[in-house]
Amino acid sequence: MFSKILIANRGEVAVRIIRACRELGIQSVVAFSKADRDSLPVQLADDAICIGEAPSSESYLNIPAIISAAEIADVEGIHPGYGFLAENAHFAEICESCQIKFIGPKPESIRLAGDKAIARQEMEKVGVPTIPGSRGAVKNQEEALKIAKKYGYPVVCKAAAGGGGKGIKVAHNDGKLINAFLTAQAEAEAAFGNREVYIEKYLKEPRHIEVQIIADGRGNIVHLGERDCSVQRRHQKLIEEAPAPSFSQKLRRKIGEVAIRAAKTLKYENAGTIEFLVDEDENFYFMEMNTRLQVEHPVTEMVTGLDIVKEQIRIAAGEKLSFTQEQVQIRGHAMECRINAEDPDNNFLPSPGKIETWIVPGGPGIRVDSHGFAGYRIPPYYDSMIAKFIAFGKDRQEAISVMLRALKETRIGPIKTTVGLHEKILNRPRFRQGAVATNFIDTHLGEGKIEPVEQKKAV
Repeated sequence: MFSKILIANRGEVAVRIIRACRELGIQSVVAFSKADRDSLPVQLADDAICIGEAPSSESYLNIPAIISAAEIADVEGIHPGYGFLAENAHFAEICESCQIKFIGPKPESIRLAGDKAIARQEMEKVGVPTIPGSRGAVKNQEEALKIAKKYGYPVVCKAAAGGGGKGIKVAHNDGKLINAFLTAQAEAEAAFGNREVYIEKYLKEPRHIEVQIIADGRGNIVHLGERDCSVQRRHQKLIEEAPAPSFSQKLRRKIGEVAIRAAKTLKYENAGTIEFLVDEDENFYFMEMNTRLQVEHPVTEMVTGLDIVKEQIRIAAGEKLSFTQEQVQIRGHAMECRINAEDPDNNFLPSPGKIETWIVPGGPGIRVDSHGFAGYRIPPYYDSMIAKFIAFGKDRQEAISVMLRALKETRIGPIKTTVGLHEKILNRPRFRQGAVATNFIDTHLGEGKIEPVEQKKAV
């Protein structure tokens, strides 16, 4: 087992990793930017090293600075969290060349999964269902039009190196396709330094389902069930839950088996997520693989009783999985609401600034993962998420009731947050029925906010 780990990240995920390290008896060192000098991770870690100025390019994406911090601190491993360098194969390779263990998958797995077009081809080879579309990156507008004609509109243009909802554009006719193709290329190049785009048939009202997998370096691989991440805005998730509502046992078993097959194809090691789109007839299609810890991993931890971050660290240290597939038991229902410092009534405008009031929920069935506190100043340079509320109940309706209670207990100000938005979503009849597709927010959102609905008593 490691004796000391560097955390190359910030915010709530850095706090999450510090907690896992402390319980495992591992010293934690946080690499932080000047903007995060007074942050909670810096206060909680055993040690902290400043790696640069506030902009991510000068700190959390600065590989030489992070490696230097790791060497100064004399750590044995680096945990990248999620975002920033978590899915950067080059960074993983550099860690290896410096004899520092990258707590995540092998560089070759990251690279293979990271190119969405190639990953899709690999899935097709082993019979993993994929959405009809181009076989690799589309070279030009003429090829894009031919593919759209073959499969029929609507189609979606996606960045081959995409993630986080960037470089995704839907087109419903030839004219819209050209604009979508060029825009997706431009966004892909700006976000990922790779302008390659592929095209898929656009599914009208799919559900976004992902399967948590975890594998050790000895050939053992298991899945920890599925999560439903369909409630999202501009391809950014807002609410996640496990298990997925309204899933038949047959579908649940089959999608888990396919996820393991997909991970084996990529020779995967450590924690990862296979993402699918599921249509109304329970047909599911491979979308992508995220080669990292997911923001929503706590909902899986709540229903399985397993600690995914600890397992990541153990696997990276050379240990085998501490459980088998047969030992994974899904109990109850869990739900996560992402609390962002944004104004839902003003087109989700970011709301950085000093937190003066900070009252977050507690009590039975509630877990709060956060780096916020009264007096903390939210910097404007990074992602706006300041907390995750995770509710657990014996079934989905109880989980919703617990979450609604938690949201009503919350007082955060004067910054704006998405707390009220989550209350409205959870009270929508369609959400209560578990009949939510990825277009839920677009369908119910108007002028930057969800229309008021009659408040129903939680059941």
